[in-house]
Amino acid sequence: MHTRRTRCPGLASREILESNMSLPRPDAPTLDDDVAQPDDELVVETVRRARAPQPAEPSGTDGEQLDLADRQSLRRIGGMSTELTDITEVEYRQLQLERVVLVSVWTTGSQVDVENSMAELRLLAETAGSDVLEGLVQRRAIPDPATYIGSGKVAELRDVVVATGADTVICDGELSPAQLRNLEDKVKVKVIDRTALILDIFAQHAKSAEGKAQVELAQLNYLKQRLRGWGGNLSRQAGGRAAGGAGIGGRGPGETKLETDRRRINSRIARLRSALRDMDGTRETKRAERRRHQVPSVAIVGYTNAGKSSLLNRLTGAGVLVEDALFATLDPTTRRSATVDGRVFTLTDTVGFVRHLPHDLVEAFASTLEESAQADLLLHVVDGSDPDPEGQIRAVHDVLSEIGAGEVSELIVINKADLATPEAIATLRSRHRDAIVVSARTGEGFDDLRRTIEGRLPRPEIEVHVLIPYERGDLLDRVHQAGELLTTEHTGEGTLVVARVNGDLAGELAPFERRTVDPTVRGG
Repeated sequence: MHTRRTRCPGLASREILESNMSLPRPDAPTLDDDVAQPDDELVVETVRRARAPQPAEPSGTDGEQLDLADRQSLRRIGGMSTELTDITEVEYRQLQLERVVLVSVWTTGSQVDVENSMAELRLLAETAGSDVLEGLVQRRAIPDPATYIGSGKVAELRDVVVATGADTVICDGELSPAQLRNLEDKVKVKVIDRTALILDIFAQHAKSAEGKAQVELAQLNYLKQRLRGWGGNLSRQAGGRAAGGAGIGGRGPGETKLETDRRRINSRIARLRSALRDMDGTRETKRAERRRHQVPSVAIVGYTNAGKSSLLNRLTGAGVLVEDALFATLDPTTRRSATVDGRVFTLTDTVGFVRHLPHDLVEAFASTLEESAQADLLLHVVDGSDPDPEGQIRAVHDVLSEIGAGEVSELIVINKADLATPEAIATLRSRHRDAIVVSARTGEGFDDLRRTIEGRLPRPEIEVHVLIPYERGDLLDRVHQAGELLTTEHTGEGTLVVARVNGDLAGELAPFERRTVDPTVRGG
């Protein structure tokens, strides 16, 4: 076995351990080609430790950012390993970062694709609160059904864990219960998969009662099939002396600890679903009120950390938390806005998407994601500075199709123009000709964005010619807010109005209808 070193963008170094075979060159065919690929290679990537993030100065459009200050008021200590032994005295415990090793299986795609995937997994791990030490990528046709990376490579993974002093292994994929158990038994440290990692980040960032309930529901659905414990704890039956010394009257077939835990989880899931249905009733009432007044809705969707909250702050001054981190905001925020001609519409900031978004999360956040499916227009925010923006666009489209929002009108907004290269912007514009290029930090392109949103909003279809009495100023106000005002003229009897409105408002204006209007009168 010999070792050769190569350089890799975004990573400090990469050691390729070869046994009889070598990794294909970057220009070699991928697994998608009809070329036999080796399945016993392991790429060990030593990941450069990220510097401690510096809190960004909030811009004027982001407000005071009190939520961000609260989140950063207690920071974790880097450079310290998590203690593997129990410390019972609270005063000796320290807030520390877990030391993790990342593991991925390269099945399809190019070398650039797998490097982008590992870079994203590293960001997820650091967001959850860990110190990433190394990343291991193995080339295989399919993941090993028993140990994910194969028994031979598990031994090499164990050596890396021992050498680095890592206490956690994170796998870039959803592992079966058997794979988790087998890996933990062999590497002797905690093993979690990508789904558990994302759920942990959601649990840290959820703030509202609905958001916390949705995350807990997703975690319990995930945990229900992955209950495990030490030794025979989960197979021990309650009965006889095992039932806390119950003795006579406590004997019988009993119930295993595993069955008891699973039953309690199912009961908790039922209570959470009931509570979420009640919360969804409140959200549906607000939606029904907007539909009754026929207020157009715009939903801001996109990949996590693409700048959706910054975009909402710039458009409405909402003051939503803004942080350069994955899944910084989970709870949807709806704000009212208006067009130049006075039409009112709503803007909603939704939860960010990510590649391979866990199905349990999609199911748990169904009521929140419905905001996107029921919107009149989707603002699809894309990070123009990301190395793989097209991959992000595909991932967002996959989730939108899954939640039934694939047919909603979409406007792609390329954000972070101040950080993206001109070549990257030009490439995106060539593939998405209707896209708008903006920078939420500098305000570049937002006048064009506002005009485009106004042009894409649904317009009232019924034209009315009415004379509204002065004592019915409420009707005139509704015409300004929900309709499109064409002409006005103030007369001795009232305000003569020509406007386009929706059906409900047209019915209320019918008693005041007039057919004679001076077409030369404009403004008012």
